[in-house]
Amino acid sequence: MVTEAAFVVVFALLALGAPLVLYALIEDETNDPETMDRATAERTAQEEGRRRRR
Repeated sequence: MVTEAAFVVVFALLALGAPLVLYALIEDETNDPETMDRATAERTAQEEGRRRRR
């Protein structure tokens, strides 16, 4: 009985904790997006496109 209760508690913590951790990681990554002018953005996009074709 104690083992089953412990399993339920661990499962509930993981079920609630995992999405919160993922949210925190994504929020931290998108908190300060990189900005650039149009010319730099086009140059970067072309360079990344060339890398993907190889």
